[in-house]
Amino acid sequence: MTPLRRRAAILYAELRNFTRLSEVLEPAKVLQLANDFFTLAAKNVIAERGEVLSVQNDSLVAAFHSEGREFADWTLKAAQAVQREFGTLGEKWKAEYGLPAAVGLGVHLGEAVFGMAGPLGKQQFVAFGDCVSIAERLVHRARTGEIVLSLEFMKALGPAVQTLGALELPPLELPHRPPLPIYGMALETRLDFT
Repeated sequence: MTPLRRRAAILYAELRNFTRLSEVLEPAKVLQLANDFFTLAAKNVIAERGEVLSVQNDSLVAAFHSEGREFADWTLKAAQAVQREFGTLGEKWKAEYGLPAAVGLGVHLGEAVFGMAGPLGKQQFVAFGDCVSIAERLVHRARTGEIVLSLEFMKALGPAVQTLGALELPPLELPHRPPLPIYGMALETRLDFT
């Protein structure tokens, strides 16, 4: 693939309380549960024309882009679907293993460099840039059961943003630049174990 720079939305989906689960369950079960989450997240990303970039520990990173502006809508639909569908899986895990689990998501929009990178023989499709770094920071700001969206992403949604019910959050503090306005969309029932 030819390396390129393009405007894209980056989505981070992170499992919450999975470290605790991984400490008490058998290794094979830990990997099975992780794969159940990654499969659920990837299915929803791909259904909305996104690309899975990587799996990092208990997080999945995806990118959405197109020539038009519709990729912001695709990203939001994927994020909402991951959040909604994980509820059933999280309840099943709690019933079977006695520990709650949930998902936090972060979404940002900006320019990123896409292409193949990695050690010889192990290269993979990746994205680099401020856009990716900010999306990662947003997922760390997300509370359990919440999707945190940047102002840039909200602007890209256009008029549809009026019906989201997203609430303004304290801005994201970033080094050497003004604070970044962010917004949160939470599940109706807030989970409180993180």
